[in-house]
Amino acid sequence: MQKRVFFIVFIAAALVSPTAAFAYVGPGAGLSLLGALWALIAAIATALMFVLAWPIRRMLHRRRTARALDGSDRQTDAMSTRSDLPHENRST
Repeated sequence: MQKRVFFIVFIAAALVSPTAAFAYVGPGAGLSLLGALWALIAAIATALMFVLAWPIRRMLHRRRTARALDGSDRQTDAMSTRSDLPHENRST
């Protein structure tokens, strides 16, 4: 049992202890890597924003359409000539 604990502590200490990394990343490669990372983060954030905003935009569109249809009894001919309502067929 004590050997196992000693082994786990030894492995944890070996993983945590700092060691020298014999590598060099030049400024060009580093900036390229940072640019690619920022582009990836921006793409993910934009995709999440559009996915989360879609139900809100749809709700606002339905509310706007419902308001336009509720006001149709007050404005009989004015609403029939508007082209911004998506449900009307404008083929004629």
